[in-house]
Amino acid sequence: MASDTVLKAAASPETVQPFAELGLKVDEYARIREILGRRPTSSELAMYSVMWSEHCSYKSSKVHLRQFGEKAPYSAALLVGIGENAGVVDVGQGYAVTFKIESHNHPSFVEPYQGAATGVGGIVRDILTMGARPIAVMDPLRFGPADAPDTRRVLPGIVAGIGGYGNCLGLPNIGGEIVFHESYSGNPLVNALCVGVMKHEQIKLAKAAGPGNLVVLFGAKTGGDGIGGVSVLASETFNATGTAKRPSVQVGDPFTEKVLIECSLEIFAEDLVVGIQDLGGAGLSCATSELASAGTGGMKVALDGVPLRDPSLSPEEILMSESQERMCAIVEPKNIKRFLQICEKWDVTATVIGEVTDGDRLVITWHGEIIVDVPPRTVAHEGPIYNRPIAKPSYVEKLASIDIKVPMPESPSEVREAILKLISSPNMADKSWVTSQYDKYVQGNTIQSQPEDSGMVRIDESTNLGVAISTDANAPWSYLNPYEGAKLALAEAARNIATAGAKPLAVTNCLNFGSPEDPGVMWQFAETVRGLADGCLEMGLPVTGGNVSFYNQTASVSILPTPIVGVLGIIQDVRERTPMAFDRAGLQLFLLGETQADFAGSEWAGIHKVIGGKTPIADLHKEMKLIDLLLEGQSIFEAAHDLSQGGLASTISEMVLKNNVGAQIKISGPSAIALFSETPGRVVVAIESFNVQLLITLAHRNGIACKNIGVTGGNDLLINDTLIALPELRKAYTETFPRLFG
Repeated sequence: MASDTVLKAAASPETVQPFAELGLKVDEYARIREILGRRPTSSELAMYSVMWSEHCSYKSSKVHLRQFGEKAPYSAALLVGIGENAGVVDVGQGYAVTFKIESHNHPSFVEPYQGAATGVGGIVRDILTMGARPIAVMDPLRFGPADAPDTRRVLPGIVAGIGGYGNCLGLPNIGGEIVFHESYSGNPLVNALCVGVMKHEQIKLAKAAGPGNLVVLFGAKTGGDGIGGVSVLASETFNATGTAKRPSVQVGDPFTEKVLIECSLEIFAEDLVVGIQDLGGAGLSCATSELASAGTGGMKVALDGVPLRDPSLSPEEILMSESQERMCAIVEPKNIKRFLQICEKWDVTATVIGEVTDGDRLVITWHGEIIVDVPPRTVAHEGPIYNRPIAKPSYVEKLASIDIKVPMPESPSEVREAILKLISSPNMADKSWVTSQYDKYVQGNTIQSQPEDSGMVRIDESTNLGVAISTDANAPWSYLNPYEGAKLALAEAARNIATAGAKPLAVTNCLNFGSPEDPGVMWQFAETVRGLADGCLEMGLPVTGGNVSFYNQTASVSILPTPIVGVLGIIQDVRERTPMAFDRAGLQLFLLGETQADFAGSEWAGIHKVIGGKTPIADLHKEMKLIDLLLEGQSIFEAAHDLSQGGLASTISEMVLKNNVGAQIKISGPSAIALFSETPGRVVVAIESFNVQLLITLAHRNGIACKNIGVTGGNDLLINDTLIALPELRKAYTETFPRLFG
């Protein structure tokens, strides 16, 4: 019997409730009482507390995120935009592609393996609920100093969790980043991206339409994992029937999810669902309220019908449980028999727990008693909205005024040592210690993956239609100038798509910041959103969805503002893609774009602990012309590699090492500027000698600087008079991660 029903709640308004322990503010609790006209039941309080949390309600970010809609460029390709589980774009030939990126930062610090694994599982289900088959994942990661004890604790577990879950699902991991910075100490960032494909007519939405239609919970049984973070033990009411302790991090089972994926896709293929929602953050509280809110508004659910792994769970705990591998579907009665047959075939537990009603309330019962009776929109979509104080931090102007000084190697020996130091640094070094733990080629449609500029997968084996995806961020740039940092991250991700020969099409993002209660952090966030919205408008790339992760800080020390920007592009024939590295001698090397003395926020400055200066200003018009050049001239490029972190020194080192083919490079002016500056909007391309004039003509037409810097061949990297044998270069590049992590 429920300990606290709606009738009892109405009759006992003076009862003290643990709203503060559940993360609700005084005014938020008062608002809930105003909405209901009484105090909430303990189950209603549980639902509002998780759904009005920062993670679920975006209460501190909504006022800024609206810009993605207000400034959205027109896009004929956009089929489903912001507001659903993931955005969907038209890629031609009747295909639609859905992609999204989300964070699982805090769970991954507490329990690295399961935190990262369930991050992958959650984003995969978001893609699945759109009606798509998931086809690839990516994972941008950020850690504290590479040699810090806590980094050695969390990194191996996080990598193992990503690989373990993704590999078991049979999804190739085709890209991502690993970056180290002291600001991430105690706050690793684990962002997970998934991409899926379907036909246009297969798109599904999260809505509970049609009175009389059935609410079906299917997948894994509900357990007590993922509840601890909302303090269910804070009151006697909440722990009266519960167990003594609940784990705070979800526990994933990739084999259960793999079966759930195949079961769901067969259900979708027979068009058996009206609406579909996964159970991720906030569990059943989220799934029921969002489905009802987006549909006709009425739903009745019998909570005691939910299959449980732990029979001691209280109603509040069932509503808040974030047990993995669960889905909620809206099914017409005429289709329920077939729906259940398919679930039985795949050995997937499926239970009818309720129905859609013609009312406007979400009603949940427990053994016949009404324990929840709420307007669903107030739970799912009408939570508190904060326009938090914003103040530009004093450090911004102070650091911008610094004329930064970095070492400027000049002699051949100095240049040689500088290059070896750069490429052996943790941020620049070879990441194959990590990526070798991921299956890149399962399903057989991976065209390119790490360490290429972008990941690429084929989506049609007969026509070779494909998509490319890149994720990028430069947190030091965003720290110095968050507006420009966001635009520069967008430009880099789009450029990384174009170097492979794909046309940028749409954007997703994961915005990782410190506490929104800090006016300085909110200024960083507001400027970032403004910059990204302005940049997407200028480049004509719609934002299809994303995620905000706040409270990434230790005590009063926040992480650097880290907006991870993901760009998806389309390539008509993946067989024509441009690789990042040349594979033979005799090719001419050209640098596209101009080089300035841009060291603010650079790797070269970071290695020497130099902070400050003015970041580059994003010239998105020129970036778009460079993209046009890369796409127009794709047929003549034997290789193309973006210049970003580490500058020309890093780019050319990666190019010669990929296929063990050397190069002779001629640079003019100060060596440090030519090699280590990080001026954006630059690409190194390799072409046959007979295509030189054509390249020059294309570059001139697009207004892009074009300079011959050398030729491929030999067993060394020769830069002016600086000679580095490829074996020595490779040793410096590859030994860092095994040395650090074993």
